[in-house]
Amino acid sequence: MTTNNQQLKKGIENERIVFIDYLRIVACFLVMLVHSSENFYGADSSGLAGNISMLANETNRFWVSFYDGGVARTCVPLFMVVSAFLLVPMKPDTSMKGFYQHRFKRILPPMIVFLLLYTFLPLLWGGMTWEQSLQDLKTIPFNFPSMAGHLWFMYPLISLYLIIPVVSPWLEKATAKEEQMFLTLFAVSTFLPWLHHFVQPEIWGECFWNKFSMLWYCSGYLGYLVLAHYIRVYLHWTRKKRLTIGAITFFIGATFTAWSFWWKGIPGQVIETPLLEWSWEFCTPNVLLATFGAFLLFTCIEQPKAPRIITGISKLTFGMYLVHMFFLSQIAPAIIHGSVTDPLLPVSLAIPTIAILTFICCVVTCKLISFLPGSKWIIG
Repeated sequence: MTTNNQQLKKGIENERIVFIDYLRIVACFLVMLVHSSENFYGADSSGLAGNISMLANETNRFWVSFYDGGVARTCVPLFMVVSAFLLVPMKPDTSMKGFYQHRFKRILPPMIVFLLLYTFLPLLWGGMTWEQSLQDLKTIPFNFPSMAGHLWFMYPLISLYLIIPVVSPWLEKATAKEEQMFLTLFAVSTFLPWLHHFVQPEIWGECFWNKFSMLWYCSGYLGYLVLAHYIRVYLHWTRKKRLTIGAITFFIGATFTAWSFWWKGIPGQVIETPLLEWSWEFCTPNVLLATFGAFLLFTCIEQPKAPRIITGISKLTFGMYLVHMFFLSQIAPAIIHGSVTDPLLPVSLAIPTIAILTFICCVVTCKLISFLPGSKWIIG
């Protein structure tokens, strides 16, 4: 890399990396696009995809496959790669305790605030009962509340922060070949969801008394963490090569991801959501390939400085992610207008329109909150 390498050498903490700001914004929007799409195949009363799904017609089948699978499925892995890209390895003078104090001060207070908001705020508009709220309150020490399914992401993010001080010393010393070896094992582990679906439910040592398979410690989001470090330190491709390989790998991965949903989603048939989304897990080969390609494409942005609006919105993305379900849950029913087969707009426009309106509401809301004293404890 050219400009990007120069930026990294100057120090991530002291200078913003332009393509990361763009990437944060796009990944945040893609999260909203995913949740907008869920309204068109979820059989749950909330409108979102629960345990059971059903596609109403071929139009919904195609556009959900396109937007949710092909376009947006990389959203979560991209956030993971961005976090690791900026934080790994830790600075030499940073202790484990210091790292934890700094990172968790930034994410835990807003997380706790929104866990409580999603537990009680819907009471104001009749979105839930007191009985449900109190039950959700009991759940909070152990998991996210019923109205905040998107907050599942916070738990694997926390796990990455917990493991960073452990893997940083290895990453500081590891050669390119050693990291390639680990990434190969990670890539193999991404086939596990497919093996679970199509071969047998328990693979490589898994059984009812052992959930930790042979490649457990080489799998999951840790693989994206190592991938981010490898790209940052060892992947010195030209811009043309990154653009070409990034476009090809994203296209292949995204096309397969879209097709996998379309293949299983027979209109009019009720299906268990995990079977419908059999290749939509974030640690599958196709999503890994698309994520790698998407990240390479963003590294091709080589502006010396991002426009002020881009930098400003990028700083708000954590808060936007936290708050977006409050807006999306109100906007989606208004656009759908009681019928996923005949919404106010054609489905091809309805899905992105819901996401765009949600995105705008989140930007405005988080910007206003940012002017309040102590806003970092609310939106990060």
